[in-house]
Amino acid sequence: MNGAQDLGGMMGFGPIAREPEDRRFHADWEKRAMGLTIAMGATGSWTIDASRHARESLNPADYLASSYYEIWIKAVERLSVAKGLITRDELRLGKALAAPAPVKRVLRRDEVAAALARGTPCNRPAASPAAFKPGDGVRTRNINPAGHTRLPRYTRAKKGVVERVHAAFVFPDANAHGGGEQPQWVYTVNFSARELWGDAADAEHFVSIDAWESYLERA
Repeated sequence: MNGAQDLGGMMGFGPIAREPEDRRFHADWEKRAMGLTIAMGATGSWTIDASRHARESLNPADYLASSYYEIWIKAVERLSVAKGLITRDELRLGKALAAPAPVKRVLRRDEVAAALARGTPCNRPAASPAAFKPGDGVRTRNINPAGHTRLPRYTRAKKGVVERVHAAFVFPDANAHGGGEQPQWVYTVNFSARELWGDAADAEHFVSIDAWESYLERA
């Protein structure tokens, strides 16, 4: 969706405040927010793409006024209510008012390290050959879905060149909304800065994105 999270190419937000790579948290509650998000994702109550959509569909004013982990927590709250794991009254009061709802899985403390090391691979067998190869000219489709998408707004309806063919991966646009995994080939596509930003852009600059096959058509 065209939400507040899709900031690429937008102006007026000021410079990026860079921080040291080893500074991952600013307060202890942020560690808890990350842990809670991972633990709830591990229950199987929703997919990672549904989690991303819950974040990006926050009211834009709320999204832009929230810190990184505040956005994560607000998404967990929204999903937990939507899935019937908690009620709005419980969320408001900060305590359970009934027995906990059952979940598919529970991530135990002694399982965390192994689970994080294992990760959650999202590559899948391809159902058909890749439609494009390195060097092919492509154009991104001009889509503006109300649901989740991983195609950045500033790259839509733009011409680029396929740089690399990866593999078939879970299609997030479907997986975010209960449509199943529907795996598609993913490509790295290279765009000139001038194609994206116009003649005022530096002719020597390029931008690459990873794009699912249905985002692309032959140019």
